Amino acid sequence: MTRWGCAGALLLFAAVCCAAPIGNTIGAYAALTTGGHEGSAGSAADIPPRMLAAYNKAVQQIAGHVPKCRGMRWQVLAGIAKVESNHAVGRTIASSGDIRPKIYGVLLNGSGAGGNTTVFPDTDRGRWDGTARWERAVGPFQFLPSTWQDVGADAGGGKEADPHNADDAALSAAIYLCGDGRDLTERAQLKAAVGQYNHSSTYVTNVLGWIDQYTAGGTDPDLRKVSGKARTVIEAALAQRGVPYSWGGGNANGPSYGICCSPSGKSGTTIKGFDCSGLTVYAYATVGIELPRTAAAQAAVGRRIPAALGASALAPGDLVFYADAPGRDATIYHVGIYLGGGQMVNAARPGTVVRLDAVSAMPGYAGGTRLL
Repeated sequence: MTRWGCAGALLLFAAVCCAAPIGNTIGAYAALTTGGHEGSAGSAADIPPRMLAAYNKAVQQIAGHVPKCRGMRWQVLAGIAKVESNHAVGRTIASSGDIRPKIYGVLLNGSGAGGNTTVFPDTDRGRWDGTARWERAVGPFQFLPSTWQDVGADAGGGKEADPHNADDAALSAAIYLCGDGRDLTERAQLKAAVGQYNHSSTYVTNVLGWIDQYTAGGTDPDLRKVSGKARTVIEAALAQRGVPYSWGGGNANGPSYGICCSPSGKSGTTIKGFDCSGLTVYAYATVGIELPRTAAAQAAVGRRIPAALGASALAPGDLVFYADAPGRDATIYHVGIYLGGGQMVNAARPGTVVRLDAVSAMPGYAGGTRLL
């Protein structure tokens, strides 16, 4: 199972999302060829208006294609498109929805580019992916041509479905995620839908994080019942939303350049930001509490809240931990700051930013620690 976390913790790593087996669509390949990145706090402000219109249009149309589907929201589509193509940022999106230049993923010829070594023979004679020898994912939602043949839908009426059209791609992604009629208001079914899109646990966690962030809308959570030092800690962490993840980055004074390198080879030396435990060190320093630098060491400070009690035992301001082997604190690989309502402030992994995530978004829940 893939793990990302903080410098110095005991971790298991994969190189990138797409190092895992890929399903009927390709995840995270567009970023390799288009310069896609994650650099905003994750409100709708980072989505081009024409792309956001496509997501909303797909939500309005999905009932006509999958009547039993429940819970399709623009935030779900935005989470996928953020990771797949960064919402086609940098492209021209015409009023018709056509995107130019077209977005292509890496050539799936078994060369290892993008972390994939499986050969995908051509299925469309280059019609959608511009190559008649191999396959590559296409468009803002990075469909394989073979998948597009099955789920591609025309959102405009009277024309052929085109994966390089924002409206068609968004509607087709909604159809694919809905399956035979999923209820996407159920977290387990939403997770299954995203996992069908790409069979990588890291990919699923990342997309769910963006869905949660877009759902939160970039606004502050309700802190009216939180006071004292807990509120100070939370507000300090919330103020860092949008700051990039940096391996080894962050200290009591705020974001800093990180170190080289994570087990996957990700360097923080050129990125000024936080890793997960750097963020907690900074937030707690604002109330005069000096924390150890690693997530596993932080679990030994304060009053431990066992995982068996569930997330409902957490209070705002608590540290929340994740482990490769829950119950064995030496295997803790990640830490966040609990906000209440099932959410935490989180510096999730390289390539992301400090953001709001659901506590359930990370695997291996290992309980928490109360310091206040």
